[in-house]
Amino acid sequence: MRYLNKGFTLLEMLVVLVIIGLLAGLVGPQLFGHVDESKYKSAKVQIKMLKGAIGALYLAIGRNPTFDEGLTLLVTPPTDLSIKKFWKGPYIEGAVPLDPWNHHYQYDTPGKNGEAYSLYSFGADGKLGGTEYNTDIGITSTQM
Repeated sequence: MRYLNKGFTLLEMLVVLVIIGLLAGLVGPQLFGHVDESKYKSAKVQIKMLKGAIGALYLAIGRNPTFDEGLTLLVTPPTDLSIKKFWKGPYIEGAVPLDPWNHHYQYDTPGKNGEAYSLYSFGADGKLGGTEYNTDIGITSTQM
């Protein structure tokens, strides 16, 4: 009577696991090394999109959102009846997006550097300032 070998030996399984581990060790850092760069670029694109929406809002109501109204004015009609009739929003779909690191975008008015407003993300660390991917990204930043 002859037995058919229908399985893998423990040695074969270990060899496959070692090969998978080596590949993951070599390829993984290359793939995941670009995640921060992608988030940084995504934040820049979202800020440009929000800046365009603020521009459209400005054309409709004749002013930028106040500090208290913030970016929510892009999706929620104003309570001020004198401008509510001019509001034609929402100016972006859904809710105001979070930055790629799940922090709120910062909106200040008046803005820094002579701008009417400042719109920026604190970057990966969620704190003011920083370097590389932790740097502030936005209208007040040199990266924009």
